[in-house]
Amino acid sequence: MADIEKKVLLITGGTIEMSFVEEYLNKNQFDIIIGADSGLNQVARLDIFPDYIVGDFDSVSKHVLDKYLEGAVLKNGKKPIIKEYPSHKDYTDTQIGIELAISIGATELIILGATGTRIDHLIGNINLLLIPLKQKVRASIIDANNKIYLIDSNTRIEREKLFGTYFSLLPLTEEVIGVTLKGFKYPLKEKDLQIGDSLGISNEVSDKIAFIEIKEGILIAAESKD
Repeated sequence: MADIEKKVLLITGGTIEMSFVEEYLNKNQFDIIIGADSGLNQVARLDIFPDYIVGDFDSVSKHVLDKYLEGAVLKNGKKPIIKEYPSHKDYTDTQIGIELAISIGATELIILGATGTRIDHLIGNINLLLIPLKQKVRASIIDANNKIYLIDSNTRIEREKLFGTYFSLLPLTEEVIGVTLKGFKYPLKEKDLQIGDSLGISNEVSDKIAFIEIKEGILIAAESKD
């Protein structure tokens, strides 16, 4: 029997462009929605129901949180499942949300609100994509201009489905061995990329179907509009 697909949306506390997210949610359906701490403020603004609410709740609006705690917002007569954590903890609310998504059987995870003005959180969130990658869960960070994900095996890219024009590949591991790019404006053949290399930045997919081949290591992939 084929595995059941479960698409999970995690909304966390970074920058969200409301017009983009509203359009994105109109085009994409999710089985489960998770609001992580101040991401719950965005959930409320979007007027969508979170199946789970997680975090230490140090940055979410008290008015918004109380609304869910008191049962003012229901789905099929039920309140969201709320998981509160201590404010002094060794992991971010985004990590809590990612681990929850995996524990409830996500096969695909989309993270909104993971980018913004806090560069420390952005770098941390990209590294957090390792958690679903290790569990064979497809995961992407998406904002109005970018789609970010990790690649650790041979990958097929369809140009029509790209999020943006520019396609960048950066090593996440110290070395990525044997990178081959076919169907790209700037192809590569069995090139070893070291962390700190900028060779893979701002490429473009030139063919209808492109291929990324790697022998060892992990790449950060970014599809960007501009």
